Amino acid sequence: MSEKISRFLAIAAMIVLSACTSSTTTPQGQGDQTSANQAQQVILDENSKIVTGQTLYVPVYSYIYHDDQKRLFNLATTLSIRNTDLANPIIITCVRYYDSEGQLVQQYLENPIQLAALASTDFFISTSDNTGGLGANFIVDWVAQTNVSEPIIEAVMIGTGFQQGISYISPAKVIQNQTNYTCSSAP
Repeated sequence: MSEKISRFLAIAAMIVLSACTSSTTTPQGQGDQTSANQAQQVILDENSKIVTGQTLYVPVYSYIYHDDQKRLFNLATTLSIRNTDLANPIIITCVRYYDSEGQLVQQYLENPIQLAALASTDFFISTSDNTGGLGANFIVDWVAQTNVSEPIIEAVMIGTGFQQGISYISPAKVIQNQTNYTCSSAP
């Protein structure tokens, strides 16, 4: 009888273990790419009706200091833009990344993109890219052709090393209202 139980347990274990397969997928924003290329591009012109919009400042950190400012702790950054409106799209007109001195490092969009209701997109900066410095930031412009609820725009920074890991979120701050379909003026 114990032989039957042992066989049954062995077969059951093989079935359970064979069902536990590891699946590796590549996240959408990996490798300094952006999932924005999967969002719908839109063509706006001076006749496009814009009802509301904002320019937002999002503080990010390429690294932080530790060990009495003698060592750098590099961080990966994901800028997340989420349309919170239940029914209407928003249009992201600009996403620009600036370094600690206020110099433009990268402009992420060639053309505006539209985010459907409740859709989101992200932009990624890898851990090895610390060109932004301690005072890096994103400037994000969005508009809508109807009244919408404001999107949630925030940066998520994460780093692992020295037998520790840290992560935190940095929310966006509105710096001006936007009623134009073009990028806000900035250096």
